[in-house]
Amino acid sequence: MNFKLLFSLLLLVGVWSCENSTATETKTDDKKTEAHGHDHGSGDHAGHGHDHGAAPKSAMDSTTLLFPGETHIANLKQLTFGGDNAEAYFSFDNKNLVFQATNPKWGVECDQIYVMPISGYEGDMPKLISTGKGRTTCSYFMPGNQEIIYSSTHLGNEACPNSPRQVNGKYVWGIFSDFDIFVADLDGNIKKQLTNSPGYDAEPTISPDGKTIVFTSTRTGDLELWTMNIDGSNQKQVTKGLGYDGGAFFSPDSKKLLFRASRPESAEDQKTYKDFLKKDLVQPTNMELYVCNVDGSDLKKITDLGGANWAPFFHPSGEKVIFASNHKNAGKGRPRFNLYMMNLDGTGLEQITHDLVFDAFPMFSPDGKKLVFSSNRNNGGGSDTNVFIADWVE
Repeated sequence: MNFKLLFSLLLLVGVWSCENSTATETKTDDKKTEAHGHDHGSGDHAGHGHDHGAAPKSAMDSTTLLFPGETHIANLKQLTFGGDNAEAYFSFDNKNLVFQATNPKWGVECDQIYVMPISGYEGDMPKLISTGKGRTTCSYFMPGNQEIIYSSTHLGNEACPNSPRQVNGKYVWGIFSDFDIFVADLDGNIKKQLTNSPGYDAEPTISPDGKTIVFTSTRTGDLELWTMNIDGSNQKQVTKGLGYDGGAFFSPDSKKLLFRASRPESAEDQKTYKDFLKKDLVQPTNMELYVCNVDGSDLKKITDLGGANWAPFFHPSGEKVIFASNHKNAGKGRPRFNLYMMNLDGTGLEQITHDLVFDAFPMFSPDGKKLVFSSNRNNGGGSDTNVFIADWVE
């Protein structure tokens, strides 16, 4: 979460500065530069930068939409067609997806939240769940599958927020202080506001047991992971290291957290990070993956690949992780993001996708049978990012 945001900038930088990562560099669009994170967002969450570019058509099988070597995915199906679609996550019953998108044809200025069946939507557009105002990111189904949680800036400003992409020659993206976390029903009615602290609160995801929410917040002056009960109570800080901690997901047993983080080490890099953060900005930097217990104990760095490693998610076994990375060509021109899988201790690295431009935001269905992710494949040579779903093959 905030992933998308990062996604775009990284794209621009050529290393994918993003947790927002993106892929090409032909034409850019502010949209991906914000947020997974998650926007994991990115989440990423959290931004999304467009321009991932298109992979050579000759490399992809036009019938299967697969590239050579993609043996872990089968029956790949494209669910969206045009615009920027990312961070698609399954409902607890495996039947639906909630995702964020910007598509001029749908009449919204920047990312909003939509839902659709795993078979894809019918009609001109999927069902809008967010307000249509401000910028949203990092949506996730609530237990029971009748409500969704997401982050939005609409209370602070109903307009689409923007931030500079460069400051003193350095690529940056906005950590909008108007972001708060909301719960809405499937008709788009906001049922509850879960955060109201000053600053950025976004990138929420929910534990498989339905009891806990993890999110990213600047309430202590840095971008740290926090947890809260499913009703928003009992908010606790999880991480404390300087840098951007975000895009967190729970292990299948709900006992661990997997996330990506930047860790500025030199005095100069730390000063730059702090100065930008005071202005609600983050400079996209290298990111690695970390795992810890839900209370923050037993923190371990599990990648040391270089480049941007982000958008991680646990394999159904709880013993492996899948994630997006450009480590193979970081700093070598146009960034290429693919999905990789490895053991939880960092061994056994295996490349899962072979798109020549961009694959990211992977999530396994709760039953472990399917994988959903976002990709620039089959986009007609443009910069559209679409949602794809496939059967998972061990």
